[in-house]
Amino acid sequence: MARTVAVETPPLPRKLFRVFAELEGMYRNMVEQLVLHAVREGVSSFTKLKALKYRELRNLYPQLPSHYAYTACQDASARAKSFLRLKKKGLVEREHPEVDSVSIWLDDHLWRASGLTSIEVATHRGWIPLEVIPHKQYWKYVNKGWRLASETKIKLDKRSRRLIIYLTFVKDVEEYRSRGFIPVDVNENNVTALIDGSVYLFETNTGRIVLGYYYRRKRVQEKYDKLYGVKSRIKREILKKLKEKKKKDNARWKIASIIVREAFKRRYAIVLERLGRRPAEHMIARISDEQLRHRVFQAAFRGVQRAIEEKAREHGVPVVYVDPKNTSRLCPVHGSKIVYGDESRIGKCERGGEIWHRDVAAVWNLLLKALRGGGSAAPSPAGLFVDGSPVPLGSTAAHEPTVIARDLWARWKSLEATLNDPKKHRTAL
Repeated sequence: MARTVAVETPPLPRKLFRVFAELEGMYRNMVEQLVLHAVREGVSSFTKLKALKYRELRNLYPQLPSHYAYTACQDASARAKSFLRLKKKGLVEREHPEVDSVSIWLDDHLWRASGLTSIEVATHRGWIPLEVIPHKQYWKYVNKGWRLASETKIKLDKRSRRLIIYLTFVKDVEEYRSRGFIPVDVNENNVTALIDGSVYLFETNTGRIVLGYYYRRKRVQEKYDKLYGVKSRIKREILKKLKEKKKKDNARWKIASIIVREAFKRRYAIVLERLGRRPAEHMIARISDEQLRHRVFQAAFRGVQRAIEEKAREHGVPVVYVDPKNTSRLCPVHGSKIVYGDESRIGKCERGGEIWHRDVAAVWNLLLKALRGGGSAAPSPAGLFVDGSPVPLGSTAAHEPTVIARDLWARWKSLEATLNDPKKHRTAL
């Protein structure tokens, strides 16, 4: 496992900061030349690019430590490889990429840690010691057995004369053999999980967030395009202050943390739908409503899954993928069709008459698919305790989820603390 943490230095003296500004200028020049050559010659291999250009770079900048030529080739080959791949798909407009933002790549010959709150960096002016300002996330990795990797990156913050240092922590994690499953169904406005026979529906309200920011951006664009033109700087500054991505990312990681903690505590595996690389494109294929298409794209179903996958890897929790076909359309008891009303999430089994919530049926069907093909030590499908009662949302059946509002689960880091909150969670109806 690898995690990157960004820490800052205190404001540097002007003379010292000028050394890093000079270093960045030389490094940028090397990367620009390398990217141009790599794209022109179709070279995407770091080894080949280094063999072709290393000696030229050393002659051009003899004052720099030699390993800057290595890291510049690594940086340039990664950029060239990405550009050539996009160019092959016809997704680029220019013949060559532009090097807009530069972070200085450092290997183990160009930097070293000096205690817990300082590092040293090799430059054209010798080794320079730097203090770093640790924060909560940094200490979390330091105190939980993570170790620093041999590579890091440095970026200059010229407004405040600081350096932003991207430290990478690594940790060896092994997956355990699962004793059960926690199936998770990701939807636009909620994430549903089945834990020990109880279904919990975590409200995310992603649809409302997406539409709110959609209309806010639209109002800003209409106002400032009319006053200052389409490319106005004021409009760009206002749009940068919107926090839609931050809100959605915050929800994903908190839900992922809650679900993975519950799985780790029980030594269970997590069951996810196999959505593919671009599930939103398939979902909107038959949708003509522009607003709904935008909502589906912005819901980022794979983004939620990726957050769960990352947290699972961190704790060694296995993740099982199953076919999502008909998971919310078929009754888990009889395998027959569930008939839903217009725009309703509550449906009725055609054969047995059970009343099912769509998301509850989905997680139970995900569990059944995992039990039939997961290869774990989980109980067999015969152990399911859905009673099949035709009574709508009967007390002995798992037809109804426990709905947990966003402001409730976002406050805590565990399901137990969330359920013990004085505020009451509610049922689906």
